[in-house]
Amino acid sequence: MNRSVPTARDRSAREPGATRAHAPGSRTPASAPGSPEPHTPRTPEPGARRTDGGIGAWAELLRLPALFTVPGDALAGAAAAGARPGPRTLLAIGSSLCLYEAGMALNDWADRAEDAVERPHRPLPSGRIRPAAALTAAGALTGAGLVLAAGAGRPALAVAAPLAATVWAYDLALKHTPAGPAAMAAARGLDLLLGAAATGGGTRAALPSAALLGSHTLAVTAVSRRETTGGSALAPLAALATTGALAGLVARRRIRLPAGRRAAAAPGLPGSTQAPGVTDALRVGLSAVYAATAARPYLHAALNPSPPLTQRAVGGGIRATIPLQAALAARSGAGATSLLVAALAPAGRWFERRTAMRKVSIT
Repeated sequence: MNRSVPTARDRSAREPGATRAHAPGSRTPASAPGSPEPHTPRTPEPGARRTDGGIGAWAELLRLPALFTVPGDALAGAAAAGARPGPRTLLAIGSSLCLYEAGMALNDWADRAEDAVERPHRPLPSGRIRPAAALTAAGALTGAGLVLAAGAGRPALAVAAPLAATVWAYDLALKHTPAGPAAMAAARGLDLLLGAAATGGGTRAALPSAALLGSHTLAVTAVSRRETTGGSALAPLAALATTGALAGLVARRRIRLPAGRRAAAAPGLPGSTQAPGVTDALRVGLSAVYAATAARPYLHAALNPSPPLTQRAVGGGIRATIPLQAALAARSGAGATSLLVAALAPAGRWFERRTAMRKVSIT
């Protein structure tokens, strides 16, 4: 979906992660006699039997650290709609997670020939996971995502269906075209609208938040297109400018509240208007965190657009998705939801350290 910013091929939305040990395109060095096998498997010999890998291979294929960037979409959407998160919001989050991971599996299936040349360490070209298994997983996850969305109601399913179609269209047809970044941005925006539709039944009030999140995803995806080759300072510069503009827009107080918010909101819950000073501080502070997380790696990539720095810029953009989601929730007056989303950032970093999957990528 990437569809992300990145936690994070997201592809904005959907953004993420090979291991830190080898950058995309690098090859595993030969082992000395008697030494243990390297962490990153080598490309199998022609005719070698391909077997479905274990948990580690699937975790790498699905870019599990990037999953922490997904729940904030639905939560920010619920906040923008002026509704308190509930069971249907949880269904929307489950649907988003399934569709996001479907996009990850489908991404590597569609790019298996390209990855065999540029990223031979990845699960499919290295033989740890069979292409048929990855494609089957993509189909099963898509179906599960649509079923969960249907459980959240017809409005949610009406958003999840085009979201799933966008994910498949991106991976199979649009990824390497000029429409690729826009498709990724649309997927991330639709993901936010899914939370609004599931929780509040409508999406109109959430459209501004979806547009802001989609703009961030567009910038990250544009940078990611040069992850393995580098050489372009234009995309990081554009992303840096976009980040500054978005941070300024999100830091502003939202003047119009969604209809019914003041009547329906409960004190201390999303939509509460009892302590505007707290939500104002959260909004400004999280906007600053968003800008700081994304701006520095973008600047470094603009000054030196090498593949390693470009990859770091993409990772920074994906990680910045979470503080942006939290800031959007605070902008909608949902202080508790904002804090909940913000807590996903340290949880994601802890998971990355535990799994040694610290390299975030959306390609």
